[in-house]
Amino acid sequence: MIPVMNVLRQYESLKEELDQAALEVLHSGQYILGKTVENFERAFAEYCGTKYAIGVANGTDALVIALKACGVKPGDEVITCAMSFFSTAESIAALGAIPVFVDCTQDTYLLDVGKIEEKITEKTKAIIPIHLYGQCADMDAINVIANRYKLKVIEDTAQGTGTLYKGKKAGSIGDVGCISFFPTKNLGAAGDGGMIITDHEDIYRQCLALRVHGSGLNGLFTYEQQNGIKTSEDDVDFKGNLPKYYNFVIGWNSRLDALQAAILRVKLAYLDKWNSKRREIAKQYNEKISNPIVVKPYIAEYNQPIYYVYVMTTEKRDSLRKYLEEKGIMTGVYFPMPLHLQKAFEQLGYKKGDMPNSEYLSEHSFVIPMFPELRQEEIDNVIEAINEWNPDID
Repeated sequence: MIPVMNVLRQYESLKEELDQAALEVLHSGQYILGKTVENFERAFAEYCGTKYAIGVANGTDALVIALKACGVKPGDEVITCAMSFFSTAESIAALGAIPVFVDCTQDTYLLDVGKIEEKITEKTKAIIPIHLYGQCADMDAINVIANRYKLKVIEDTAQGTGTLYKGKKAGSIGDVGCISFFPTKNLGAAGDGGMIITDHEDIYRQCLALRVHGSGLNGLFTYEQQNGIKTSEDDVDFKGNLPKYYNFVIGWNSRLDALQAAILRVKLAYLDKWNSKRREIAKQYNEKISNPIVVKPYIAEYNQPIYYVYVMTTEKRDSLRKYLEEKGIMTGVYFPMPLHLQKAFEQLGYKKGDMPNSEYLSEHSFVIPMFPELRQEEIDNVIEAINEWNPDID
């Protein structure tokens, strides 16, 4: 079978470098945070064009911690797109805040900026645009709205590391960017991992505290920020004890471990090459897939995408997926249930028909194989099979 993704091929292409990096961490005896993580944080911030990067345990934690650092509290509202993975909205709800859903556009699958303002209330505190499938939402328009209403913008960049929006890296355009290093991401770890990027020192210091139980002097800073007070650091006497044992706010245990940081540091050097290869594969799909029954992805003119996945739509999705499987080609569905219709959010009162584009894409979109290590014969087989498919002949 030709897989949708294959992380093993990537490992095999870098086996010696990755093995050496992992062994160096194992031999160091320092497995949580430390210099290895700090070095990767600096390298990743430089790559993204931001001042700061904070490694955390996973992409979901990145969103939760970023929201908290941006001042989101229970009862606040956060606007986001109905077309995304569950963690986008879950992160909002985890803080006791309320996710407010906006439909996507039918062509880009991204947040429909024309429908944001009608959802803003006095309770709205932030907007989370999702750079879905590896292309950026319309960040200029989103930032204009956010500035008008004094809202924070938290970019969900789980699927878009290295994507360019008008020459800027995804995640560096709003107030905060949140990245996932899940193994199948275009920059993937050998386990869970995440990153928060920002240019704001106050957000940076709060994230540093919140990932380690709200402790230490950064915890004190966070306490001051969240409560609108100012104390003197001289008033905090640790009496010779480690600051990590003094906790000022409720945080999380969410740290990027050194082993993942070492692996990601090796891979970061290859990321632009891999993203370029994804675009080359997508170019072949775009130019050579000619079956009129499928709709290929639309890319907004301001984007240089990374094609985290290659998404198409068809009225006959189940039939095509079955046909491709019989031809030895795996496919997938991202995402079969839009967020506003998830059982976990039924108390919000949304119903079928509220987000027609998100609902249509959930029922008709699918992904075909896309990863840098795809072989040419596999690409050719995918193209040939799709072009030969005729749903009227089963």
